[in-house]
Amino acid sequence: MKHSRKFTGCFAKCLDPDLQTVTQMWRRNVTRNVTQMWQIFNESGSSPEYWGRLNPEWGLCNKGRRQSPINVDPQKLLFDPFLPPLDINKETINGMLLNTGQSLVFRVDKENKNHVNITGGPLAYRYQFEEFYIHYGSSDHSGSEHTISGYAFPAEIQLYGFNSELYHNMSEAQTKAQGTVGISVMVQIAEAPNPDIRMITAPFKEVKFKGNKTPIKHLSLQSFLPDTISYMTYEGSLTYPGCWETTVWIILNKPIYMSKAELYSLRNLKRGSKDAPIGPLGDNSRPTQNISNRTVRTNINFRKIDAPDETLYSINRVLKEKSSNVYLNLGCGHGYLVM
Repeated sequence: MKHSRKFTGCFAKCLDPDLQTVTQMWRRNVTRNVTQMWQIFNESGSSPEYWGRLNPEWGLCNKGRRQSPINVDPQKLLFDPFLPPLDINKETINGMLLNTGQSLVFRVDKENKNHVNITGGPLAYRYQFEEFYIHYGSSDHSGSEHTISGYAFPAEIQLYGFNSELYHNMSEAQTKAQGTVGISVMVQIAEAPNPDIRMITAPFKEVKFKGNKTPIKHLSLQSFLPDTISYMTYEGSLTYPGCWETTVWIILNKPIYMSKAELYSLRNLKRGSKDAPIGPLGDNSRPTQNISNRTVRTNINFRKIDAPDETLYSINRVLKEKSSNVYLNLGCGHGYLVM
């Protein structure tokens, strides 16, 4: 289970010395972009709890009421029978896999003539895929930003798209209403390498250090994503500064699989440059945020069990067995997260 630090006493009246340093650096570098400022933030050794104080434009990180990620409590999910399947088209795209020093991210080349469009599900507009981030931990028991019943997966791939019907690009959309979609795909451990994601995992060795990047060509999201029929959804925020509350989150109810060797390659990535590698790139997840009065909807009907093949576990079975991590590999091979 992920834990976040809580401070009392002096922190109500004064800033942590690290935060004071970061704040001074922010004032001197007010024109820097988000990536550069986050780099300063990480190098200071401060934690995500300070994001809202680092930059005045990031106030929602501390004061927002619809922040992400969250812990999903399966017992509190609201079944919505009118939620259709999510649709991600079959277009292939070119892009760059980059070690930013904070995260491992794939970004679509701006020269792409083809676009991967995301529609359906809870979305009222068409969204254009822009990038994905991989969050992961140094062990098999942590790494994902979203959690299920308080338990984290070894990793989580987050795909982001922007509302291409209302806005021109991600930079504009991320601060505007219904601007972005975030698709969360949990990663579970498999015995053998997964050929469906080899196009993503094979280049890990090429981006070991901060600033390393390598092209990925003809990537099809459909080729490595699990099916998008069943999911959970809620209104939230970006999980990085400035935490703008403009994101429709969709958590797919099936994980994708990586072998231990593939996860090892991921965990071998470094935060710093080759000359100053600093430490592992992993453990780069924001703590779960208060769900407040939000509702998490789902199109998973827990009352309907597929009796003929009896492959689905009920939610009660999940909750009873979660301590042994059975929930991570549910469905007798179907691999459902919460069913």
